[in-house]
Amino acid sequence: MVLEKQGKHEEYYRECSRKIIISPKFLRLEWLKEEKLDEVRDLLKHQKLEKFLKMSGNTYPDLVKVFLTNMWYDDDTIYSQVKGVAMAINDEVWLVVIGLRNDGVTIRRGDTTNLGEFNKVQLYKSCLRNEDTTTRTFSVGGLVVTPRILAYIVIWLLTPRGFNHAVLIEEDLILMYCLMSRTQVNWVNVIREHISKINKKLEYHIPYVVVISSFIEYYEIDVEEEVVEEVKALNEIFTAALNKIGLKKVNNRR
Repeated sequence: MVLEKQGKHEEYYRECSRKIIISPKFLRLEWLKEEKLDEVRDLLKHQKLEKFLKMSGNTYPDLVKVFLTNMWYDDDTIYSQVKGVAMAINDEVWLVVIGLRNDGVTIRRGDTTNLGEFNKVQLYKSCLRNEDTTTRTFSVGGLVVTPRILAYIVIWLLTPRGFNHAVLIEEDLILMYCLMSRTQVNWVNVIREHISKINKKLEYHIPYVVVISSFIEYYEIDVEEEVVEEVKALNEIFTAALNKIGLKKVNNRR
C-alpha cells in the first residue's frame, strides 16, 4: 500500500488501520416485489436508488483504508490517492459508478428548513403500530411494516453505522420522512457527508466499503496483490433479515 502525504503512515497505523469495516449489505428491488412489499419498492425506485442498493462484488479493505487516510475535500469533490493514482470523485464518477446524480434536497443535521412540515415526534408516532405508545426513545421495534423496513434500509444501507441499530436518530427520521413523502434527496451529498465523518472519531466504523472499492476499480488501480473480500450472498437483505427484525409472515402477509 502507498500513503501519499508526509505523516500519513503514522495516521494510518494510529487510526484508520484499526477501524472496523461495516459488513456491507445489498438489496434487490425485485425481491421486494416477490415479497409483495410494493410500497417499499416504489418509494425506493422514486429515489433512483436501485443501482446503489444492489451493489456487491469484490472489496479491498486495505486499499479502502488508504483511500480514507489520503482523502480530502474541495467543494463537491472527494480527492484521494491510492498506490500513486490520483482520484477525484466528482459528479461524473458518482453517476457512472453509483448511478446517482448530485441533485435533490440537501440534508443537514439540525436543519429541516427544506422539509416543510417535518416533525420527528409526529412522524415517529404516525409510524407506530399503536400511536398511543409512550416512549422516550425512537425504537424501531414498534413501527408498522413499511416504515420498519425503510428504517432498516436507512440504518444498514443508506447511512450504515456500526452500532445502535435498534434506535432511530434524527437523521434516520429525516431520511424516512423524505422516502415516505417522495421528497427527492441528494443522495450523493448524504453519502459524501457520511464518509466525511469517518476520520473524525476513532470509534467510527467504516461504511460503504463496496462503494469505495468500486471507485478503486473505476480508476483501474492495481489490486493483484491486495487483500480481496467478496460480498457474499448472506449479506443480501432477504427473507431471513425480515424474520430477524420481527417481520415474519402470518397467513402469507407481514
